Amino acid sequence: MIADDHSSLRDLLRVAFELADIAVVGETGNGDDAVTLVDEVDPDVVLMDVTMPGLDGITATRMIRDRHPGTLVVILTMHDDTALVVNAVRAGAAAYLTKGYDVEEVVQTVRALAEDGTLLSPQLAASMLHEMASASDGAALTEPETDVLRLTAASHGTGEVAARLDVSVRTVRNHLSSIYRKLDDQDRTEAVVTGVRRGIIAVS
Repeated sequence: MIADDHSSLRDLLRVAFELADIAVVGETGNGDDAVTLVDEVDPDVVLMDVTMPGLDGITATRMIRDRHPGTLVVILTMHDDTALVVNAVRAGAAAYLTKGYDVEEVVQTVRALAEDGTLLSPQLAASMLHEMASASDGAALTEPETDVLRLTAASHGTGEVAARLDVSVRTVRNHLSSIYRKLDDQDRTEAVVTGVRRGIIAVS
């Protein structure tokens, strides 16, 4: 689903997605309508502008993620600002791209998210580490949980993590839920950033 108030950009993106065999199930140029439209069309991924009439894209992202945890949101904006990136991640965004990116890169990002649900990009992690300096100690992770978090930090999807650890996908999801609870985080991106900051894992 595309949420952007520039109709010409929506047209360009729709054509690019259709050529890549990715169905565009809805479009809107209004933040309020974006939240409502997700309720109606249940997309796998939402491409979200930040500045729109009605709700801003960050607030809309937070509402969508609260109501539809399985829907991933990619922020696509002209603003390249660290604080905005951090706010997007905290709202639950899976990726953050500026409008200077090539359209094909936008398509590839959406496809990767839809296929394996990877929620971490180095840019997002770096921004979060820069901005977030303090956190509660929380409970210690078990060794299997640490292994799951380490592989997640390497941008492996749930299925690949399960295969590498020779466990079921359900087990990986259970470990992730436990990790979120212990680290007081909402999703994989925040959990990885917290893990790196606390020295639980390291990323190259």
